[in-house]
Amino acid sequence: MLWNKDKLFCDINPTCYAISEQKEIFRRHIQDFLRKENFATSRSRKKLPNLVSSQSSHLIKRGKGIDIKLQENKAVNIRLACKKLNGLIIRPGEVFSFWRTVGKTSKRNGYKDGRVIVAGKLQPGIGGGLCNLSNTLHRLILHSPLEVTEFHSHSDALAPDEGKRVPFSSGTSVSYNYIDYRFRNNTDQNVQLLLWCDEDNLYGELRSEKEYPLVFDLEEEGHCFRKEGEKYYRISKIYKRAMNRKTGEVVNRQLVLDNHSEVMYDYDLIPEEMIKE
Repeated sequence: MLWNKDKLFCDINPTCYAISEQKEIFRRHIQDFLRKENFATSRSRKKLPNLVSSQSSHLIKRGKGIDIKLQENKAVNIRLACKKLNGLIIRPGEVFSFWRTVGKTSKRNGYKDGRVIVAGKLQPGIGGGLCNLSNTLHRLILHSPLEVTEFHSHSDALAPDEGKRVPFSSGTSVSYNYIDYRFRNNTDQNVQLLLWCDEDNLYGELRSEKEYPLVFDLEEEGHCFRKEGEKYYRISKIYKRAMNRKTGEVVNRQLVLDNHSEVMYDYDLIPEEMIKE
């Protein structure tokens, strides 16, 4: 048997992948213990009075090549995770951790097979689809003064855009527990997450005790698709803008994603006018 020295241990076979994954999970537990972060754990059914930002997204995507069963399972997974997140209070100085709040996804906990990305390919996996939820969270936080402390990206082109292009409509990756999404409340007041679903949509709100002096939005530049070799990629730069609430003056503009995302859906669904050389 010939050994490929360039092949990672986790890529040898599924067993090696599982061993590597457990190693990373254990490493994250040790890191958290040593760092002694002050994680948010308290909840309140009472809404904080000020709406900082709100977001929504469709639970189920439909289209050519999309497995509707995995989409329906994704909706189940998101509803389960929302129950853990809804009402969470993040006090000044506290850190939000997606996985410390949601907990482990397993069949025993009611989670089902949804879409996950492994080695750059979409495939079924328990708890799949929660990246949709983490991405909604990320958009909420990007529209606020809170500080993102851990972010991992995957393709921002998992499925065709539904209607008008929304910057950061996808692309936030989570995988228990070592690929986490975290932010810190670096302000002087409590904030609260509200996350819930109806039959078709996921909704999220970030609330606070009072208004912040700045408001935030996202701006995308150079959005197009480009063929590189045999694959297509979504290309763009996404900026977070901070504006004075009273005057509308832009006081800060920060690059939050230099987007180079492999298109994970049927290339025939890419709008021809969006393909650039």
